[in-house]
Amino acid sequence: MKNKSRILIVDDEPFNVDYLEQELEDLDYDLITAFNGQAGLEKIRSEKPDLVLLDIMMPIMDGFAVLEAVKADAELRTIPVIIVSANNDLPSVVKGIKMGAEDYLPKPFEPTILRARISSSLERKHLRDLEQMHLKSLQREMNIARDIQKEFLPQVIPNPPGWEIAAYFKAANNVAGDFYDVFTLPDGNLVFIVGDVCGKGIGAALFMTLYRSLLRATTTSSDLSNLSDRIQLSPVDRLEHAVSFTNMYITTIHADTFTFATTFIGLFAVDAGILHYINAGSEPPRLVRKDGELETLMPSGPAIGVFSDAKFSVRESHMEPGETLIAFTDGIPEGKNPRDEFFGHERLRPLLTNNHQSPSDCLKQIADHLSTFMEDGEQFDDITVLAIRRK
Repeated sequence: MKNKSRILIVDDEPFNVDYLEQELEDLDYDLITAFNGQAGLEKIRSEKPDLVLLDIMMPIMDGFAVLEAVKADAELRTIPVIIVSANNDLPSVVKGIKMGAEDYLPKPFEPTILRARISSSLERKHLRDLEQMHLKSLQREMNIARDIQKEFLPQVIPNPPGWEIAAYFKAANNVAGDFYDVFTLPDGNLVFIVGDVCGKGIGAALFMTLYRSLLRATTTSSDLSNLSDRIQLSPVDRLEHAVSFTNMYITTIHADTFTFATTFIGLFAVDAGILHYINAGSEPPRLVRKDGELETLMPSGPAIGVFSDAKFSVRESHMEPGETLIAFTDGIPEGKNPRDEFFGHERLRPLLTNNHQSPSDCLKQIADHLSTFMEDGEQFDDITVLAIRRK
């Protein structure tokens, strides 16, 4: 059964109230009345009507004060208000419309115009209500998607003996195209991944889960069999297999959907401090040496998902105790302030070389400086940073 639309009539002239009630009584509306502005505002707050017919000139509180209070209240501002004014009082009509009134009714009332404007205002409110319901439903779905996507990020970051690891992740929207992963292999060695899927929104988020899952599954596939059947892969073979398989899968199965992910994947031999890595088109990580110098780990292949015959080279580096590797996506150097200035690598460099007490301190300082630079402006891209220190 359809609920009746509730209309609140606020007018200090009983004759006008009676007239409006008579004209509307056969239209199946639920009518509410108030005889001054203060009483009208109280009924708007308590009754939440679907429409308000508001006189301008009233004692205690005039119509403008009521309208101002309604439009300043987040819970009330969507209630349409039709101001009631004499034909010769055009300035009041203009002022009311500028303050947010939906429409106006001239006195004396003409029945056809009265009914048409009420019907039109109620229809617009109905459409806005449906839109809000739809938006709330979409937001609920986005919240569910965000919660599911969180499951594809590590819930607990491992810290092998002699190592410290910290991560910072901030999505630009409800869901993200960035991803990272950190996990240990059965031999105790450490794998970490930082990736950025092209695009924004739901599409990028869906492919983010695919890329992350493929990379993790292929990196660990040889460790999931029985001990007697387990294949011992070298770090080079393990990384080449993971990246090449993922690239072939994306370019073959999803050839019609152009998607790619810039990705840095590394494997640490934690006892020796040896790092094997593939930089597939990613923002080059920085290795902070003990003397404060930065080593840049440049790309060793294209982004994953671009070319089916792409070649990915595994490179090697070494970390001494006290040195830190920092991998990040382009959301940091491409962070912008309201003046369209980029944060850039020059602002990032001194933040990497500071003598931080821990990787967490380093990431906090980067995040704080980036936030200050952006001046609380809109974040256009996801931000992901991973810091790994050898104690």
